[in-house]
Amino acid sequence: MADAVMDFRTDLSSAPPRHPIGARVLIYSHDTFGLGHLRRSRALANAIVEERPDASVVIISGSPVIGNFEFGSGVDYIRIPGVTKLPDGDYRSLNLNVELDEAVGLRQALILQTAKAFQPDVFIVDKEPTGFRGEVVPALDYLQATGCRLVLGIRDVMDEPALLVPEWERKGAKDALARYYDEVWVYGLKDVYQPLEALDLPPEVQKRITYTGYLRREVPPTQSLTRYPKITKQPFILVTTGGGGDGDDLIDWVISAYEADPALEQPALILFGPFIDRDKRRAFVERIAKQPKLDVMAFDNKIEWLMKKADAIVAMGGYNTFCEALSFDKRTLIVPRTKPRLEQYIRAVQAERLGLVSMLSDYNEPRTPERMAKALRALSTQPRPSEVVIPGLLDGLDRVQERLKALAKPALPYVAAYNQAAE
Repeated sequence: MADAVMDFRTDLSSAPPRHPIGARVLIYSHDTFGLGHLRRSRALANAIVEERPDASVVIISGSPVIGNFEFGSGVDYIRIPGVTKLPDGDYRSLNLNVELDEAVGLRQALILQTAKAFQPDVFIVDKEPTGFRGEVVPALDYLQATGCRLVLGIRDVMDEPALLVPEWERKGAKDALARYYDEVWVYGLKDVYQPLEALDLPPEVQKRITYTGYLRREVPPTQSLTRYPKITKQPFILVTTGGGGDGDDLIDWVISAYEADPALEQPALILFGPFIDRDKRRAFVERIAKQPKLDVMAFDNKIEWLMKKADAIVAMGGYNTFCEALSFDKRTLIVPRTKPRLEQYIRAVQAERLGLVSMLSDYNEPRTPERMAKALRALSTQPRPSEVVIPGLLDGLDRVQERLKALAKPALPYVAAYNQAAE
């Protein structure tokens, strides 16, 4: 039997083509909190099928709101059981009444089964080389053996080196990066920030790193069905906190500025996000209702249209919002969070240094209404990002397409399934 299997393997002409229609890309979206990872994965997936209409992309995500977003033809998703981050930094199962370890085991099994069933040409892992608590490792082992090309995609800023280095050591992420990944895509520019520099990676791993530039965003083909408030029919400031789960301080600060300074002229629309605490949302709505220059929306799954309409943006400065502000050329005030990570703060400091945005932080100064009111007034005369010329700034999706063409070459005849069946 073994001889017959060997003969069959070497007769490649008799094996079916691996993917006769087009390339297959599997994306693991590291979603344990907020919308950032999901929205970045969606941008990548939609760009891939727009450039390559015969491609198929599957996103694996634990986000509870993934079904609220539109995906291009050729893109689908598999929802695995969610996990969520607690205020103390720990995690728990989002919906299932099971222990975290059991939830992770279930997620791990589903990820591996998806990899086996889909047989991707390229597997793009978001942010964590081993996934959440190592859940991607079995899929990496399997796909590496099949010849699938493995890519780690990370945002421009991960965290301050003092925290990132021990975290990656604890998770075995540095070793996994060297062992598994053919390429590392940094969705930013080297001249802005080098997120992995502190890890002291060996030269052979450093050669695998490509700085793509930031991921350009476009408005969706159709507008949102959400009715916009009247405030959007005039020049307005859009205040957004992304998913909203950690945006209470920013919302409170903006509202307090309008409460303290009735002379603020430009109105603002506050977008809560789907994960804001219900009690805090109720309290904010009551305060906003008393301010004629403020209005509120709960959530918009096509926020790009709102951003295009807005005169300026106030945001916490997560990766996706930053990309959108650059893409739509909006005057932007970044109010970064500084706990539990300095990611947003580091990005804001570098972006302000380059003249792309302005920043307002309570990292070293008090959070007073007067400071916010002054910053809001200054937005109207702030330069737009386009007034700063930075080569390759928004070339991220173009570079991703280039690398995909190199990685997902016309497929060789597929024999892995026959090998596995013969075992």
